[in-house]
Amino acid sequence: MNSNFRLNVLLNHLGKNKLNHVNLQRTAGSNYEYTQEDTIFTYEMREFYETNGYIIIPKLIEDSYIDTFREHFINICEGKADLGGIVLLKDKSLMSMGAKGEHLINKIQQLSYDPIFEKYILHAKLLDVVQSIIGPNIVAMHSMLINKPPDSGKQTSIHPLHQDLYYFPFRPANRIVAAWTAMETITEDNGCLYAIPGSHKGILQVHRYPDMDVNHGFHGIRGYDDYPKVNLRMEKGDTIFFHPLLIHGSGVNKSKNFRKAISCHFAASECHYIDVRGTLQELIANEVLNLVKKKLGLQIQFEDYYKMNARLVRGREITLI
Repeated sequence: MNSNFRLNVLLNHLGKNKLNHVNLQRTAGSNYEYTQEDTIFTYEMREFYETNGYIIIPKLIEDSYIDTFREHFINICEGKADLGGIVLLKDKSLMSMGAKGEHLINKIQQLSYDPIFEKYILHAKLLDVVQSIIGPNIVAMHSMLINKPPDSGKQTSIHPLHQDLYYFPFRPANRIVAAWTAMETITEDNGCLYAIPGSHKGILQVHRYPDMDVNHGFHGIRGYDDYPKVNLRMEKGDTIFFHPLLIHGSGVNKSKNFRKAISCHFAASECHYIDVRGTLQELIANEVLNLVKKKLGLQIQFEDYYKMNARLVRGREITLI
């Protein structure tokens, strides 16, 4: 796959009417801030990520892997597989309607040590891209399989605009990246991701629950509804990598089918933990810790929640684990 073809694929994901939001020109004397010098990226790919805060790599994850992940997820939903340390989350409106199994579970988390799902966070080609963004010492910090069932009609399947860094008590932001892989064709009809290109160059915003009824933990930011956004249409196996300050969200699943994706946030093991007490992140930290206490009976610090699930997947342990 040559570099021009890869770039064209990336631009096609934006749609011709969205190309005005893409700028691949770097001013003389400017430095790369968001990618590494030792990289598998072409010049165009590196410029794209630096400018826009994300990049889509087509067909990165093989269908056979995705089919295995799907089967394992369904077995978990039906109580046929051992949960281990996996945490189940449920769609609140579907739960009130008596939904069960795959129709009820909208997310599972903490997949890093599961013998099936670990194949995702250890995938060599995926880690090659991660390394190009955050460096050679890589820790899997937060892994999920996100299942967006057909919406109940109450639009609880919406994830409002947000920044993932809000959920993380570690820094620096430029050494963190999300990998998010489509497990089927994803479009506006079934609730694709959408993002504000270039918003990763901003600061962490205040997050709160929106006025609409959304699922647990789906905090969002306000004041960005009128900003130009890009719908990130993807095919099965396509993987988007994005910066934790990128403002993004996902829409309602208006289809009659599920919309699944598997993802992991990776951080360089050189990162360090921060105390979020008294900061914009205190609200979500308290919410997470209350949930841990309720479900697991544990009273811990926010950083301990991530240390419990962190896994070195490439390179050396330094400070994060």
